[in-house]
Order: sequence, then structure tokens, then C-alpha cells
Amino acid sequence: MAYDIEQENKEILARYKDLISDTYRSLDEEQNKRIRNAFDIALDAHKDQRRKTGEPYIYHPIAVAKIVATEIGLGATSIACALLHDVIEDSEYTYEDLKKIFGEKVADIVNGLTKISVMNHQNISVQSENYRKLLLTLSEDFRVILIKIADRLHNMRTLQSMAPDKQKKIAAETVYIYAPLAHRLGLYNIKSELEDLSLSYNNPEIYNEITSKLETAKENRERYIEEFKTEVTEKLKEENIKFFIKGRAKAISSIYRKMQQQGVQFEEVFDNYAIRIIYKSDAKNEKFLAWKIYSIVTDLYSNNPHRMRDWISQPRSTGYESLHLTVLGPDKKWIEVQIRSERMDDIAEKGVAAHYKYKEGYRQTSDDQKFEQWVTEIRELLEHQQNFSTTELLDNIKLNLYSKEVFIFTPKGEIKILPAGSTALDFAFAVHSDLGTKCLGAKVNSRLVPISHVLQNGDQVDILSSQNQKPKQDWLDIVTTSKAKSKIKHYLNSEKNQYVQEGKEMLQRKLRHAKLNFNDEEINKIQKFFDLKTSQELFLAFQTGKLDVSDIRKYIESKSVFNNLLNRFRKSPTKNTTFEEVPDNNLDLIVFGKDEETLKYSSAKCCNVISGDKIFGFITISDGIKIHSDSCPNAINLRAQYDYRVITAKWVNSESFKNRVKIEIEGLDRMGMINDITAIISNAMSIDMKSMSISSNDGVFTGSINLEVKNKKQLEETIKKLKEVSGINKIIRL
Repeated sequence: MAYDIEQENKEILARYKDLISDTYRSLDEEQNKRIRNAFDIALDAHKDQRRKTGEPYIYHPIAVAKIVATEIGLGATSIACALLHDVIEDSEYTYEDLKKIFGEKVADIVNGLTKISVMNHQNISVQSENYRKLLLTLSEDFRVILIKIADRLHNMRTLQSMAPDKQKKIAAETVYIYAPLAHRLGLYNIKSELEDLSLSYNNPEIYNEITSKLETAKENRERYIEEFKTEVTEKLKEENIKFFIKGRAKAISSIYRKMQQQGVQFEEVFDNYAIRIIYKSDAKNEKFLAWKIYSIVTDLYSNNPHRMRDWISQPRSTGYESLHLTVLGPDKKWIEVQIRSERMDDIAEKGVAAHYKYKEGYRQTSDDQKFEQWVTEIRELLEHQQNFSTTELLDNIKLNLYSKEVFIFTPKGEIKILPAGSTALDFAFAVHSDLGTKCLGAKVNSRLVPISHVLQNGDQVDILSSQNQKPKQDWLDIVTTSKAKSKIKHYLNSEKNQYVQEGKEMLQRKLRHAKLNFNDEEINKIQKFFDLKTSQELFLAFQTGKLDVSDIRKYIESKSVFNNLLNRFRKSPTKNTTFEEVPDNNLDLIVFGKDEETLKYSSAKCCNVISGDKIFGFITISDGIKIHSDSCPNAINLRAQYDYRVITAKWVNSESFKNRVKIEIEGLDRMGMINDITAIISNAMSIDMKSMSISSNDGVFTGSINLEVKNKKQLEETIKKLKEVSGINKIIRL
């Protein structure tokens, strides 16, 4: 394929100028020179490389650097590192070269990014040790993971050039790891975009449906916002407040999450867009002006006190500050209004980076200390990560992303912010680790309570302790915070860690005798082969004698879990087969892989798959190949954690098969309703209705119907016709 090199060089220069258009005003000459130098090195390193789209590869690091500079708000060092982030991996430049040119800090950050990138290219499971190392980079330098998030964001924005299976794998990994990390680091806009882009690949039908409905409602939304602006602006100008107002639709993924959590349709989501009032202020008047604007808005519109959120008096644990209120707007519809200063908005959108920007000379108060405490807690969690499996560690980082927080007072009146549902024992660990390990009970508002007592907002807590008290295994069922879990596990596992080390040394000797390398890649493969969650479990298995030399021989003979399992399902079933097998005459219903092989399979119980659904196969150790729908609630986790076990699948001859499916139906009751429903199902659509259960209460009916359909298209057509029946307002496929 011929490329216009001259035109591409002009475009590269234009993109670089766009990147630095702001930095020359905000950075000094030395910093801008560093960015230019990094660009020149990157341009040389990637001069002969192209992306899958056919574009020059240098477009990618420039785009990542622009995200780092403008959307995250990091400085010259991070911008330079973003430009260089693929240089060590993809060219002859080495760590030592970068260290000589840019210094040790830049070289270390680029080296950290290289390790993560190499890991991703090796297509290693999330369960592996390498992902634990990825998360551990947070405790070394936040900029590594911030630049990696920017890299992932640009990859997601340009994912359309990848093969569909690769798209789903990357999208699942993104929503499983990178979106929660972005949220935990305060990058709310990036987190929302990552979730939206992931949804567009993981569940395109839902994504397109919500996008279409938001677009349809756009004109009414813009008219509404203009009307709100007009009324509020007049009042705010009278008070000589400098401000601007903007409206935005809620993130598509956020709307979908509400639809799932509340079991409602798009039209029933309470508030799918919000208005933000952002005002200018110095440090002295910042809080005062927020409440003044609040007073003006609530004078104009009725306020819903149950949906009021004050994160200015008590910022969230991430440092997020804003007033959220829900008011009955101009056309008597509820709308969320967010009130925040320019500084608060900067922190809300740019997270960690913005905190460092405002750290010196602007409101250096307890709020800044809370941020530092938050950073410290993340580091503590990651530094003690040997006590967690990778999945647990990810869950702890994602912990309470969408839940409320409670504010608890110490006996001296200091405030601790904890997730809702935290116990007295959680509070003890939040005050100090030693206090947590010695906790006997607590006095909550002067009343004696056990360590399992769940704390409420505003409680004053005094912890009772004893030198003789020690953490117990059942404490893990009492606490909810990641810090408390980490400290308890660390204490309980001190002896276990010794055994792990002994088992590691034993395995190392056995692999040496078997002439196998003892490295991360080999350990990951052995771990997967024996279906163990962590390398610690693997080492313990050898220490306890559960695994020995004979097992190493089995591993060497196989060497590939995936092919080994596939071979097993290609063979004729034996008497020992434990999974529910599909009869031979049905083997042409689904075929697998690029070669469209016919293999033994059964349907997963977590999703009700019917012919025509988009599907994939998942290879289990003991239950054969399980068929899952792409929209299965477990699909993202399976693709993210066990992608090496996912196999493509497609339907053939599905018209000749019948599938059992259940729908729930709701509406206003009337004479003849059941006749109308059964007429459509049995007569118009010729579907076999296996059972129907309908109940009516005060004019509203609910019911469930079990149907036997040929395929997804027939079911969708039936649901469409049922929705046209007078009185029916909701139909859900279970």
C-alpha cells in the first residue's frame, strides 16, 4: 500500500503543535525543551512503524501525550514519558539511553509502562502475577498508571480497527481494571468514557439504544437547559457572582447501570442529565459562595431534601467537592444541579493531578491532608497485596465506587470517612492498625457495642482494646474496608508466608531438575494448568505435598491447557464425563473456533441463551464447554480474567430447535387482557406457551409467562407485538 509520506509528515507536525499549544504558555523553556526532545526521540524510534489502521505509529504517542496534558493535566515529565511510552519496547533505545538523555525519573516511568505493555501483548490473564505488579506500580509512582490510563483511553477510542474478539477482550479488561482505577484516582470523565466505550463493544445493542434515545431527547434537553440558565443567570448576576452554567447528559454506562439496578426502562430513569454551575472564587469565600448559589437556586425551584449531597463541608475520600441537589425545574421535571468552584471542578475532572496543582499555597488545610491520607491508604493496600488474590485486590480497589460514605467522629472530635456499612472494627483499623488488631469492642455514643456493630452517619466512637487480643479468621466476615481486610490477612498469613517461600524454593529446584526456567511466564502457565488462583497457592501446594514431581511431569507432557482441554472435548465421551452432554444429533447447533469445529458443550446456568443470541464458549476444567450469551452478567469478568479459556462460537441450523424462555409482564388490568396476550402468543406468533401466571392488585397486573421459541428474532417480534397491547407498559426477558 502506498503512503503519502510528505502529507503524513505535515500531519505529524500539526498534531505535535496542537499538543504543545498550551504547554508553551504554562511551562518554562527547559520543560518545553524536554517535551521537544522526547518528541524527536519518539519520532525516530517509531519512524518505520504503523498502527493497524495504516496510520504512522507516532500518531498514538502524540495522542496519549495530549490526553496526559489536557484531560489529566499532568506536567512536562509526564508529557515526555507519554511520548516515549513505547520507545523501549518497540525500538533499539534502551533504559540506559533514556536515563542518559532524560534522567532516572523519566527512564523509570517509561520502564514501568514498558513492563505493563509487554504483559498485555503476551495476552496474560488478569489472574496472573503480572497484573498484581501492574497494580503495585501505583505505590511507586502514580504517573505510571495515569499515563497507562491515557494509553488505554486512546486505544479504546481507536479500537474499531481490531478484530471483534480482540475488541471484546480489551473492552472487558478496560471496564474490569482501568475504569475503576480511573475512578479511584479521581478521573471521573475518563472513567465514564472508558465505561461507555467498553459498553459499545460489550453490549452494542444496549449502547446504541440508549445513544439513540439520548439523541432524540437532545433538543428538549437543550431547550430545558437554556430556560434554566435564563432564570438562574438573572438572579446570580444580581449578586455579582462570576460563573458559567453547562448541561450534560449522564454517561450512557451510568444510565444503563441505573436501568439494571432499578429494573426500569430508559424513560423511567430519574435523572439522565444534569446542570452544573461553576463559579469563580478566592480561597476565603469559596464555601460561602457555594451555599449562596444553593440558596438562590432553591428559592427559584423546589428542592428534594432526600437527594441533597453536601461534599463541600465533608469532601469525599478522593477529595471530590461539590454540592448536589435535585430540584423541580422550569417544566416541573426533576433535574440534578451541581454547584462547585473552578478549583473543585478541576479536581473533580482531573483527580490526583489537580490535587498536586493546588497543593501549594491554596487552601493547604485538612482537605489536603485527607487527600494525602487517601493516597497513603491506596499505597498501603497495594504494598500488602501479597495477602490478596488478584481478583480480591481489584475488588478492593473498586470497593464502594458507587456507594455512600459515612462520617464518624473520634472521642476528640476528629472525623473519619468510611464506606456505608462499616463496623466498629473497621473504624478501629481506620484510626490505627495496632488499635484494630487489639480491638475488643467499642462505645458508640457512650453505649457499649460489639466489634461487629454497623456504624451510622455522625456516630462518635471510642474503641476498647486489650494487649491480649489478636485478630481471628472470622474478623474477615465482620469488616468491609480494604484496609481492615488487608491488615487482618497480613497478620493471619505471617506463618503462611513462610510456607509460601519454602514451597517457592522447592518448585524452583524441581523446575531446574526438569530443565525449565523459573520465571513469571512459566509460573503463570503452571498456575493455570493446575487451576490455582495465585502463585502463592501454587507454592503452598508444593510445600504441603499436594503437588510433586509427578505433577510437574504431567505439566511438561501437556504444556498447553487450552489445547489439552479442546482435545478432551473432541474425543468421544467416557464413563467419567461429569458435564451434561449435548446429544450427538444436536452437535450441528453450535460450532466453535476459526475452523468451526463441532465440540461437546452445555448451556451455562447464569444466562438464558436462546438461538440467535450472540454467544461465546467458555472452557471449564470439569464441566466441559459452557455456552454464554454476550450479554451474560458474567461475560465481562470471564473475558477479562480467563480470556485464554474463551472460544468463539456461532449458531448453525438454529431454526430447527426450540428454546425455553421466561418473560415478565406488567400493566394496567382490564377485561380481556389475558385473551389479548394469549391471542398474540398462540395465534399471531404460533408460539407454544408452557405456563402463565398473572396476578392483579388495585388495577395493576403483573405476571410471568414461559414460552418455547425457535430463536431470538421470534421472541423479539413477540415482545414487540405485546408492547402494542393497550395497558401493557413493561415486558422484561429474564
